[in-house]
Amino acid sequence: MSKSLVGWLFVAAQIALLVLLVLLPHRDDWATPIWLVVLSWVLSVIGAALAFLAATRLGRSLTPTPVPVREGELATTGIYRYMRHPIYTGVLTIVAGIVLRSGSAIHALLGVVTVAFFTCKAMWEEGQLREAYSNYDEYASEVPRFLPKVSP
Repeated sequence: MSKSLVGWLFVAAQIALLVLLVLLPHRDDWATPIWLVVLSWVLSVIGAALAFLAATRLGRSLTPTPVPVREGELATTGIYRYMRHPIYTGVLTIVAGIVLRSGSAIHALLGVVTVAFFTCKAMWEEGQLREAYSNYDEYASEVPRFLPKVSP
């Protein structure tokens, strides 16, 4: 199977997961007081802003699939100085917001599946980045995958 096809399969699965999260009806498995709803929307807005800023930083290296573009460069500055996959972190933050306001155990389970999916997708993408960029291993050893290091 070609890298391009695998990349597009990841994109299709990602879209399916996110559409399912958005379209599933909310439930009453837990209370969703107004403070939780507000917090969930704040998380979603922060996630969207993070994903947008990270995508903007990639410039010509931005691609819809996890396959690096030939003329691209490895992003290691800006937000990429703190995390290797800030777009995924942004999307997962949006997912956390959706799960919190859903009141649904089904949404929570789907949220866990989505985190596992993005972890697998990031690991596959990192293999592609290692092939494309000789300095990727050094970068990966210093910068965490999804969440920035918390320094004391």
